[in-house]
Amino acid sequence: MLKFIKGHMESIDGIEIYPIISLLIFFIFFAGLFWWVFTAKKEHIKEVSQIPLDNENETVL
Repeated sequence: MLKFIKGHMESIDGIEIYPIISLLIFFIFFAGLFWWVFTAKKEHIKEVSQIPLDNENETVL
């Protein structure tokens, strides 16, 4: 099964760019997330972390 898929993929022109593009998207996303985590304000992180514990906005159905 894998040989069939590999042989089929090798016959497509220009397919070698897709793994490179997906690696770049993966790297850019996680590098951006890493940068955001280290530059986020501590007050914002603390405020957002308290949202699940906040009972003021709780609605009863």
